[in-house]
Amino acid sequence: MIHSLLDSFQALVAPAALERLTLVINHVLAGETAATQRLMPHSGRLIRLELDGWPAPLPRPPLLRWRVTPAGLLEWTGVSETAPPEPEGAANLTLRLDASNPAALLMRGVMGSPPQVQIDGDAQLAGDVNWLMQNLRWDVAADLHRVFGPGIAQQVHQVGRALASGMRAAMNTAKDVSDRLRAWRA
Repeated sequence: MIHSLLDSFQALVAPAALERLTLVINHVLAGETAATQRLMPHSGRLIRLELDGWPAPLPRPPLLRWRVTPAGLLEWTGVSETAPPEPEGAANLTLRLDASNPAALLMRGVMGSPPQVQIDGDAQLAGDVNWLMQNLRWDVAADLHRVFGPGIAQQVHQVGRALASGMRAAMNTAKDVSDRLRAWRA
């Protein structure tokens, strides 16, 4: 019963969340001309993200696959009830990341630490995507400035940085405690 409720909730929320995620990714890409220029030659190619080790009690996320557009942006391919499953190897590039602990993965992302990603597929596309992962950063302060103006944006950004710093400290403390407990048990 609970699993079917989670599946129903996921079916409603996940597509909207992935559409928003795609908008954020494209916003970051569009903010850096070099990023879109690196992706333009790959127009039409498919990039798939695989979440290895996803916990069984959680509903599986929908297909995480994007097509590179002629503008050097990404288009989520979406989920269709009638679409056949993707054939093995259909993506030009596959990004694999360990998702056995989704909360820790999310925290790393919030703290600005990129996850370890295994990249397989087309060498040129892999090189360009790797460059993007290493060099692109979301300029949150600039976006806040455009939305709220300079005064409020600076305050909101400072609060956000303080929260992120506090989260980093809490995560580091939790890791230290966990390491000490493991050492104590051994």
